[in-house]
Amino acid sequence: MKTAIILLAAMGLLSARQNAPERATPNPPPASLASPNAPAPKTILFFGNSLTAGYGVGADQAFPAIIGRRIDSLHWPYKIVNAGLSGETTAGGKSRIGWVLRQPVDIFVLELGANDGLRGIPVAATTANLQAIIDSVKRKYPAAKIVLAGMEALPTMGSTYTTAFHNIFPQLAAKNKAALIPFLLQGVGGIPQLNQADGIHPTEQGHRIVANNVWQTLRPLLK
Repeated sequence: MKTAIILLAAMGLLSARQNAPERATPNPPPASLASPNAPAPKTILFFGNSLTAGYGVGADQAFPAIIGRRIDSLHWPYKIVNAGLSGETTAGGKSRIGWVLRQPVDIFVLELGANDGLRGIPVAATTANLQAIIDSVKRKYPAAKIVLAGMEALPTMGSTYTTAFHNIFPQLAAKNKAALIPFLLQGVGGIPQLNQADGIHPTEQGHRIVANNVWQTLRPLLK
């Protein structure tokens, strides 16, 4: 549980409501520069909070952009959209999801819930909000693949709460046949040299490790 303790140190990241604007990685090359036989790129949308938004390092150094550059290096037909918003809760995500889904989505990476755990929001409410977000994606894009990023709650919240919070993510993944990232901040949370001066937001190096965590789950979904 040591990792979980630091996680929600790492989750002050989420409570700092910096309302950063949603950002997308650069668009693919103009059609005139692409191979005429190349397939249209598919969209991987990252929907989350300040971790996804890249608080303190910028969206171009956040883990979604790192993954985007890795995919580009492999010449695979995908583009990345970063829809991270600092301070976002699952309730906020539920309210915002309709706007985000105005664009096509082929793979949806859901990284929300840590702010809920930090605030002690009832597990039933967090679960319902995450399920509502997933349901919205399925209704709009039934063929979209869903990836769920697991998080943890502080042990100070008590063992009953932390256990129930931990279980949200594997249970939702199983229910919705979604791919699961067991713990997004594995290998980063609580390691000073991998976090910024505030001790809660990953550095550029930290984001590279987070990107590797995500890649282990995301890569098998890419064709």
